[in-house]
Amino acid sequence: MIISMKYENIKKLTVIALLSGVAFLLMVLEFPIPLVPGFLKMDISEFPALIAAFIMGPVEGIAVCFIKCCLHLTVSYSAGVGELANFLIGAAFVGTAGLIYKYKNNFKGSLYGCIAGSLVMAALSYPINLFIVYPVYSKMIPVDQIIQMYKEILPSVGSLESALFVFNVPFTLVKGIIVSILSLLCYRRLKHLYKS
Repeated sequence: MIISMKYENIKKLTVIALLSGVAFLLMVLEFPIPLVPGFLKMDISEFPALIAAFIMGPVEGIAVCFIKCCLHLTVSYSAGVGELANFLIGAAFVGTAGLIYKYKNNFKGSLYGCIAGSLVMAALSYPINLFIVYPVYSKMIPVDQIIQMYKEILPSVGSLESALFVFNVPFTLVKGIIVSILSLLCYRRLKHLYKS
């Protein structure tokens, strides 16, 4: 019994480490997308974290988010604020989806979890960007210049609040949808591999 528990713990830690490494690589491989300012980059690094949440639990999924953000600090120029925001938003997404799936352990549960997680992540992106990210970035780049970058795409944007609502919230929602689709396509096969 004790040997079995030790094996299970080692297996879980190994999978968390592997998924965290993959998540870190995906975070590094961020890319710009059309219709948003160039400083908003898309990455799908929550994909391995969501897989972890589905096959092991929400705490393990959040752990993957935390480790990949810690790893990203070694190559980041954001003074840690980008990683903090990424962790908070990612943990909200993965934690919500993983918690719903934990109590409704079937495809519907994973689907509902992904929908709820994407909505929570998109909603939280607004206050996290407004009260954490941009107050720090505005010390390096004036707020007027940041708003101007948004105005170049949509001239009617008049304030940082409206820019976040028009650009960042939908951007984060799209990110959640993309990660959700990838996870829904893959998690069952990976779960069977993990359980075997």
